[in-house]
Amino acid sequence: MIKLNRLVLLIALFFYSVIPQENLLYQKPPKEILELADFERAPQITIDSKKEYMIYTYRNTYKSLEELNVTELRLAGLRINPQTNISTGVNYFNNIKIRKFTESEERQVINLPKNLLMTNFVLSPDEKKLAFTNTTQNGVELWYIDLEKQTAFKLSDAIVNANLSSPITWFHDSKNLLVRTLLKNRKPIIDEKNDIPTGPIVSESDGSVSQNRTFQDLLKNKRDEINFETLVNSELHKIDLNGNSKKFKDAALYASESFSPDGKYLLITTIEKPFSYIVQWQRFPITSTVYDVNGKQIKIVNQLPLNEILPRGFMAVRQGKRYLSWRNDKGSELFFTEALDEGDPAKKVEFRDELFTWEAPFNSPPNSIIKLKQRFRDIIWGNDNIAVLSEQWYDTRNTKSLIINPSKYNENPIVFIDRNSQDAYSDPGKFELKRNEFGRNVLSIEDNSLFLIGDGYTKDGQFPFIDIYNINTNQKNRLYTSEYTDKLENINSFINIKNGEVLVLIQSSKEFPNYYIRNIKTGSLTKITNFKNPFASLENVHKEVIKYKRGDGLELSGTLYLPKDYDKVEKEKLPLLIWAYPQEYKDKNSAGQVTVNPNEFTYPNYGSFVYWVARGYAILDDAAFPIVGEGEEEPNDTFIEQLVDNAASAIKAVDELGYIDKSKVAIGGHSYGAFMTANLLTHSNLFACGVARSGAYNRTLTPFGFQREQRNYWEVPNVYNKMSPFMNAEKMKTPLLLVHGEADNNPGTFTLQTERYFGALKGLGAPVRMVILPKESHGYSAKENIFHLLWEQDSFFEKYLR
Repeated sequence: MIKLNRLVLLIALFFYSVIPQENLLYQKPPKEILELADFERAPQITIDSKKEYMIYTYRNTYKSLEELNVTELRLAGLRINPQTNISTGVNYFNNIKIRKFTESEERQVINLPKNLLMTNFVLSPDEKKLAFTNTTQNGVELWYIDLEKQTAFKLSDAIVNANLSSPITWFHDSKNLLVRTLLKNRKPIIDEKNDIPTGPIVSESDGSVSQNRTFQDLLKNKRDEINFETLVNSELHKIDLNGNSKKFKDAALYASESFSPDGKYLLITTIEKPFSYIVQWQRFPITSTVYDVNGKQIKIVNQLPLNEILPRGFMAVRQGKRYLSWRNDKGSELFFTEALDEGDPAKKVEFRDELFTWEAPFNSPPNSIIKLKQRFRDIIWGNDNIAVLSEQWYDTRNTKSLIINPSKYNENPIVFIDRNSQDAYSDPGKFELKRNEFGRNVLSIEDNSLFLIGDGYTKDGQFPFIDIYNINTNQKNRLYTSEYTDKLENINSFINIKNGEVLVLIQSSKEFPNYYIRNIKTGSLTKITNFKNPFASLENVHKEVIKYKRGDGLELSGTLYLPKDYDKVEKEKLPLLIWAYPQEYKDKNSAGQVTVNPNEFTYPNYGSFVYWVARGYAILDDAAFPIVGEGEEEPNDTFIEQLVDNAASAIKAVDELGYIDKSKVAIGGHSYGAFMTANLLTHSNLFACGVARSGAYNRTLTPFGFQREQRNYWEVPNVYNKMSPFMNAEKMKTPLLLVHGEADNNPGTFTLQTERYFGALKGLGAPVRMVILPKESHGYSAKENIFHLLWEQDSFFEKYLR
């Protein structure tokens, strides 16, 4: 029997090796992995700002292939099901429970529809009602839940148009909703099969330089234009809590709707023509108009043309008003920024951006608040005298936070923070917010002081903290530091600042994350959720963060897993799986910082190799792969050399611990991690095999930049060619498993990239296997595909590492 089983295995491995194509049915991974992968997902929890209600929303761990197998139109960056009028990529929830914060048990919401597919959750301004959409075979319905009564109410049939962003906005009174609805006599969708062209597709350049990234799902022809307009076109209806509906605005291509904090005005942005075949819908022409609460036009406040032309660089922006929004601290006042360098980061100017405010009804011109030497990033409003504004510049990785007075022009704002955005050890944290009288989030200000909650990364570990910052003295003081060394305590928010009560999330490598109330004054700790660990078989797995150095002295780290009951004295030599993703930096100090915590709960998923610790492998997860370019040097100038040095250092570090057979090491990654994997197998002999999923391998197909590379192909052809595994395919002789979603939607990582790379490797005689997962996009979601992926990877590792 043993000989027969061995013969069957040999035959299976033979066919695994030599058959050029397989009509393979879906497979499942071995028991040890399946028990971990086939689990019930814990609910997602939302807590209102008053800490009165906890909302538990439930969804399946995976989608099914049947859910992905729907009619789909890909238009201007959207993927739409024209039968149901909602995005095909949305995640649906199938149950909801409500728990009062003062009670110990959640309660089932009653009167929910059968076959529930919930999404587009929107909490009312008074935080007593939760609106949502429910998708049926016929389309999208509008519902809401009374949180106090834990009861759901249907407000409309399948008339909601959810094809473009969230279709629901609450009126200020929390008694009415503004909803995008389908046109009653909508034009039929033009079927590609029945659409006979009347002429060629012609595009022309006027000579302007524009370096657009490689977008997917663009409009391609007149049929696409018509279908896009048909699907996005909607009316706005006012629907009350009894389901009574009244048309509020006529049909248009509505992109966003936002009431002023006092509810007196409504800002509506619509998409205009002409459309584009080279950029997605977010860069189409737009018009922003303010109306009163009854729908009467007050003023057109912004008009932007088609934005096909952008200068080079991540700090390039469109000209005209940007970030046009309502101030959260004022009843009805807009703010926006405008570029002072024509949106071109290459231009030498003293100031880059200018921030304005504009009070309704907009009879007076906007007020300038401040000019910025870098690009505007965001602003947190506090009151008439306090706001925190952030600016940034990508090339230097600099970020500044400024304390400003929004009631006057700021010549000399207080510089609260001036740091490298990638320097995790100097991160001051995020400002604590509170809901004001308008129900909007603003700075929490007590006695002219602000509060910050930080992640607390240090060279000695992670210790989350709470700081108080006095605006008058420009001084910070520490209110609380988590002292756990065997757990991770993430600080969520304040419950009561004066009493010292905060909401925290505590976890360990074996302890599933649960919420607690921490009193930072008395030290008391009260548990308020009790989620169990669904991965009990990993509880005795060894987990630690190891630190080691690269050849040039740069500090590196990774999370090492060893199998349950592994004898660290006898030290059996194990095969090693490394999972990584390269990150670009402009300085070695930031690149060498440790931002992983061994006390973070071990949550295996298809996005890493952690499953295989249950199969007897050693795992180095989230291994640091920094790519550094200091000064005038760009990171990618030495991408390959640094990549190989990172990998060699990781293997050496684990090998010196005595745990592995360094001749049996595999590398893997997803997206840019797949690109990394292919390059490592091409330019080194460190690995026995590799897994590359949903990557891009020919950088000439992304000629105007990729990942964090800002230079185009014609500026640095040697960099693009050297970094492209496709261009060096003749060097790749190591076994490689290539995986890609059939319907990848990520810029640059077209499924074609994997198909062409496989073709090159196969033609050159490399040992390569390609698996295309049906219906999947850049991330994978169907249970059948994910289980099969795990089976493919396990078979691959067993063949080349065992």
